[in-house]
Amino acid sequence: MSTHRILLLTASLFFLAACSESPQPTANKKAEPVKPPEPVTGQFALYQMYNFARSWAPDLQAMGVRSVRLPQVQGTAGKSGAWEATFVSPGKGRGRLYTYSVVEAEGNLHQGVFGGIEESYSGPRGQNKPFPVTVVRVDPDKAYEVALKHGAEYVKAHPDMPITFMLELTPRNPNPTWRVLWGESVARSSFSVLVDSVTGDYVGTLR
Repeated sequence: MSTHRILLLTASLFFLAACSESPQPTANKKAEPVKPPEPVTGQFALYQMYNFARSWAPDLQAMGVRSVRLPQVQGTAGKSGAWEATFVSPGKGRGRLYTYSVVEAEGNLHQGVFGGIEESYSGPRGQNKPFPVTVVRVDPDKAYEVALKHGAEYVKAHPDMPITFMLELTPRNPNPTWRVLWGESVARSSFSVLVDSVTGDYVGTLR
């Protein structure tokens, strides 16, 4: 048998062997379950909004921060699915509301940071005064722990009361304070605890 015919026969045998092999089954990869959105702390949300807003005004200061309850995101102690902050620019004479949300939601809340419409600003309004964001060192989850120590009896009597967190600077304290507020708003609350956002110390109780 010639060398050429031997090579052809060998190639044919390899071809038939390859065709007879059963295809290897492809491993079915299970898709990982999508994690539900989780609430974030006020300090985290504040810095997300602050870093985003600095492109609007490099001299901006915070006028106030507030937690926003979302029905689709269960909040925990010191954490919320959405937060809003008002920033002001003395140089521009303008103010602007920003929001941070972990999901798209009603009330013009968009996932991530979203800036609202600019408004005029000519100085402090009422008792609230602007403050630099960088002085805020205590997160509201820590403020909540302090508030529980000074409001244990109220919490026990109102276990299902919603809790709102506010950050503000008023003449009551030289530093911005976290206001841990039992209720939907200041007007509808009969109990709240103030905690210094710089030192973490208890400031007072409002009834």
